[in-house]
Amino acid sequence: MFRLSQYMRELITPTPLKPARKPAAPVVIWNLIRRCNLTCKHCYTTSANIDFPGELTTPQIYTVMDDLKAFKVPVLILSGGEPLLHPDIFAISRRAKDMGFYVALSSNGTKISAENIDEIAAIDYQYIGVSLDGIKDTHDQFRRVKGSFDEALRGVHLCLDKGIKVGIRFTLTQDNAMDFPALLQLMDDNDIDKFYLSHLNYGGRGNRNRKDDAHFEMTRDAMDLMFQTCYDWLKAGKDREFVTGNNDADAVYFLHWVTKHFPDKAEHIKAKLEQWGGNASGVNVANIDNLGNVHPDTFWWHYDLGNVKDRPFSEIWMDTSDPLMAGLKQIPRPLEGRCGTCHYQAICNGNTRVRAAQTTSNYWAEDPGCYLSELEISAPY
Repeated sequence: MFRLSQYMRELITPTPLKPARKPAAPVVIWNLIRRCNLTCKHCYTTSANIDFPGELTTPQIYTVMDDLKAFKVPVLILSGGEPLLHPDIFAISRRAKDMGFYVALSSNGTKISAENIDEIAAIDYQYIGVSLDGIKDTHDQFRRVKGSFDEALRGVHLCLDKGIKVGIRFTLTQDNAMDFPALLQLMDDNDIDKFYLSHLNYGGRGNRNRKDDAHFEMTRDAMDLMFQTCYDWLKAGKDREFVTGNNDADAVYFLHWVTKHFPDKAEHIKAKLEQWGGNASGVNVANIDNLGNVHPDTFWWHYDLGNVKDRPFSEIWMDTSDPLMAGLKQIPRPLEGRCGTCHYQAICNGNTRVRAAQTTSNYWAEDPGCYLSELEISAPY
């Protein structure tokens, strides 16, 4: 995850370079349930509005939470499917909060209602992310349910009215890129706290729909707009968060943007980005699916590292006898092709390995989602 706002603030008000913080354990994205009331085109879990057998029971979830806490996991992102369809979502969330986790909820927004908003507010989630795939008709087409945009936006407004930090999550494809400016305007008009732009990753229905991945020029245009909007809003005193995910080349592209527009700040930003270190799958980001299978991140559902019903997460995560985990934790990673010769490995860390695996069956091949030119990955640029 590339925290654009953090580095844009460094551009405007630089801070000294301090020793890098190394988390003791990863952020865990936990798909508690696979049931969902929507069937989105790019769903990495291929969810549906049915019961999926074998899901972790609530007592099993609590046992895993105890292990995660002892392992010093700092953050739980509760996801689905649609997590609000889990019958014990509020009990699970309260327990997580009481244990001291940073707890976020990843929702499609349609199940946030007047009937449950008080209970949602009482949980005091640190953040709720609501997915929007465009404005009105575009969103409804992606979600395959008419009226889902209005319901999701209602959920956002209910959260804002209760003072809950809420953000928009948007997956960029060539079929919805035209709505990106309007979504930024929606964010501004409604004073929404955060915008998360996700590049299409090749998992679940996202893999089957990868032919719809945004063309590289379209991706670059979207990033240019995001960079400029973030900068303009920060200068205007609108201190909102912009984050991108699933394409760590964004950080390198940002460095080139800084070099072009603020050349005197480029070395400082480069040092900060190298300290961040790029893709963290298998290291600082983990996933547990609804069945208890552990994955390097949420897009590796086709690759199981182990199951928390059989072994503690803490044991599974530290086991480098698995060749994929060994490579993901290796510094530098055993990258090949353009990624192997890229001058900016220290910033990007090989980008998203799952795209390489899905297209070549080689974990370490070049990432086909990298939109940088040969010149932009060479040194000096």
